[in-house]
Amino acid sequence: MELSTAFTELLGVRHPVALAPMGGSAGGALAAAVSRGGGLGLLGAGMGDPDWLARELPLMADVEEPWGVGFLSWAVDAGGVGRALEYGPRAVMLSFGDPGPFTEQVRAAGAALIIQVTDLEEARQAVDLGADVIVAQGTESGGHGARHGRSTLPFVPVVVDLAGPVPVLAAGGIADGRGVAAALALGAAGALVGTRFQATAEALTDPSATEAIVRGRGQDTERSRVLDIARGSRWPAKYTARTLGHPYLDRWRDREAELAADPGARQRYQADVADGEVPPAPVWAGEDIDLITDVPPAADVVAALAAGAVRALRRAGSGTGCGREGSQGL
Repeated sequence: MELSTAFTELLGVRHPVALAPMGGSAGGALAAAVSRGGGLGLLGAGMGDPDWLARELPLMADVEEPWGVGFLSWAVDAGGVGRALEYGPRAVMLSFGDPGPFTEQVRAAGAALIIQVTDLEEARQAVDLGADVIVAQGTESGGHGARHGRSTLPFVPVVVDLAGPVPVLAAGGIADGRGVAAALALGAAGALVGTRFQATAEALTDPSATEAIVRGRGQDTERSRVLDIARGSRWPAKYTARTLGHPYLDRWRDREAELAADPGARQRYQADVADGEVPPAPVWAGEDIDLITDVPPAADVVAALAAGAVRALRRAGSGTGCGREGSQGL
């Protein structure tokens, strides 16, 4: 049973699975492995750093399967997007902020335009801009998302109804085939998967963060702006980040304004990082980490997500229930 959807047909991929373009994790090796495995690999190009692009984009040169690049709309400029487009990606994904300034540039290059949304206002804008694919991100997702967003289960079908014929990918809390099957049942054309791919052999994730994800539990994650403020990050206040526990979360929880007004606290954060008192970077992780117990090759994850979705849909169709998929959560 092949899971053919409007997304797989549009992008020419075998499975309705896309790699979330996670900054710090989704480099060329991971994106290439996902694409070769039958999903859509998306490089996490973030702010469009020239050195990062120069290092990671060439890794896609020999990838014959469709692949793409993801950028932060609030942080990238036309030059960064243009450098990626020179490599001929099949798709460009724009997330967080106004994608409008880049849409024509993407279209002119012949790439599919993917826009991630975190609320209905952003979803309406994506439709108005003529997105080829819309990603509906729920608050269960790891990393950044809407401060006042909605959970994946109720959010996705609303976006599906709003988007009409435009394919929608569900994102947030999806780490196994049952999650992909649930996305399809909600009317989505596939799933954008993040945290599960952080714990893969090809990810750029720091080994300590990978270990923390494998050992972590969903209740260990928390959505907050504390770590962005402490790190001096320029992320817009509209977007918080879901991470695993951190000493500064405990120290400054519910005191974001006070932290932002205390430059000494931010200096202490940098000193604590330098002294090894706190991790060098937050561990971005979604509520689905209970399902992540190993670090396999990314292509195996793609195959397992697709096969697990088929099994889940068959069980649902037979009325026998889904049950647990096994210790690997795939």
